[in-house]
Amino acid sequence: MDARLDLTNPVAGKAMKHFIAAHQAVAGSGLPTATGHLVTLRASQINGCGFCTDMHTKDALHDGEDPQRLHMVAAWREAKVFTEAERAALELTEQGTRIADAAGGVTDEAWANAAKHYDEDQLAGLVALIAIINAFNRVSVIVQQPAGDYQPGQFA
Repeated sequence: MDARLDLTNPVAGKAMKHFIAAHQAVAGSGLPTATGHLVTLRASQINGCGFCTDMHTKDALHDGEDPQRLHMVAAWREAKVFTEAERAALELTEQGTRIADAAGGVTDEAWANAAKHYDEDQLAGLVALIAIINAFNRVSVIVQQPAGDYQPGQFA
């Protein structure tokens, strides 16, 4: 299976560089790396993005994340392996990813819960990360980017 579009072509490549730069800006927010991995994995699962699910699972494992936690991301509400802060981030991720499914968008309750656990810079990083991963997911799903061959760090 080949992707419908080569994302290294001049126009797509330029757009992807901006997406990547935006993603790198999140690193300076103080958002915990583990939380970032959970957020990107959960949004990718919701959006049905095989490429991004593969990438973020492998990157998390490479960074030392516990495989059990990654196995439980799709069922995080029932899992005992996540902190309250991570649960708040996952809830914000789900609501921010499923905006079209929720009549009111992100609830005040979800926002307030996240704000209890993250400072303003971390919240800004979390919001940006949710938006960025959703953009990456949509590109990969639209072009049918094949999944399974990603190697950690290959885009570094």
